[in-house]
Amino acid sequence: MPEYNTLDDLEPGQRVLVRVDLNSPVEDGVVQDNNRFDRYSETVAALADDDHKVVLMAHQGRPGRDDFVSLDQHAEILEEHVGKPIQFVDDIYGDDAVEAIEGLEAGEILLLENTRMADDELPEKDAEEHAESDFVQTLAPLFDAFVNDAYSAAHRAHASTVGFAVELPTYAGLVMDKEYQYNTSVAEKEFDGQVTMLCGGNKSEDVISVVNNLEEKVDTFLVGGLPGELFLRAEGYPVGMDIGDMDLLDDQWDETKDTLEDLVENRRDDFELPVDFAYEDAEGERAEIALEDIDEKETGYLDIGHETIEAYEPIIRESEAVFVKGAVGVFEDERFADGTVELIEAIGETDCFSVVGGGDTARTLSLYGLDEENYDHVSIAGGAYLNALTGQELVVVDVLKKYA
Repeated sequence: MPEYNTLDDLEPGQRVLVRVDLNSPVEDGVVQDNNRFDRYSETVAALADDDHKVVLMAHQGRPGRDDFVSLDQHAEILEEHVGKPIQFVDDIYGDDAVEAIEGLEAGEILLLENTRMADDELPEKDAEEHAESDFVQTLAPLFDAFVNDAYSAAHRAHASTVGFAVELPTYAGLVMDKEYQYNTSVAEKEFDGQVTMLCGGNKSEDVISVVNNLEEKVDTFLVGGLPGELFLRAEGYPVGMDIGDMDLLDDQWDETKDTLEDLVENRRDDFELPVDFAYEDAEGERAEIALEDIDEKETGYLDIGHETIEAYEPIIRESEAVFVKGAVGVFEDERFADGTVELIEAIGETDCFSVVGGGDTARTLSLYGLDEENYDHVSIAGGAYLNALTGQELVVVDVLKKYA
């Protein structure tokens, strides 16, 4: 049993403040529908069906960025998933917000404006400090309970994620509870057979973190993406450096060089690295090159090659448990999705315990028609997923437990 309260502990018919995470891609000013809306709709619908007066808080983007927009579109998208009307108010805790909250009837749903438009929201503070803010002190007296379902933001000590727990009876939502239970399973669950982790993405420090923190839990790390190149660079291969104006690989190399070289020298048996790569040829098509044939890096590598896929796949199929942290290629481009799609598909075809997550990696399933039912859990979180995998602190969960 979890050490925090869940929706099973919440009495019906209350006015409930609910923190969800609807942060989504924005293209040309248009908010993109995605599986976050679908996941959170379950919590929202369950609360409304239980005759609660439901008020939602969420964030979108960060000040100064192109995706820092109003939540008016989010209300329309979420309404389609919930199947119930969702009101939107262009205010967070001012008079308009208070009036809209006080006017709610049982079973009705209201979405407040982007929490990051409030000055009190973003500074990282402990829960008790945030509880003293005007944001929390204005809204908290209007509610009977606080439900925190924003697992994707569970590693952020912001006013809306931790402050209300000090002032109100607090409960974990359906997403929060399920994500936390599954994502901590690699660190806490015992497996009799082989445990494998597929690691990719754009950040070598993330892969270093899982390799270092899960040394006793994971038997084999299958590495791809940019970290795969950087590990190979540490072995002396001419890959893992930037081409053109990018600074992504070289900057990471400068920061992680010593650690990577230590890992390949002392723990090389713990992980598998790519033996070939895919790139875009002069005709714009996918082409592949073996690692041993690379004398000098002349182009950017956008996916692992099929020899690597064929080497990784049997390891996956022989595993009792497989965890995914990040894509091994640019899966958004169909030409370079083979590595990510074929390996995640192989995971789904086995009867292993499986958790897929890491930022946008879960989008692979919907993009390429893979059935979520074939996996034990598909996480919609990024940073919080990584923290849970490696047994690191999740400040929101700590607050849920503290004020249970």
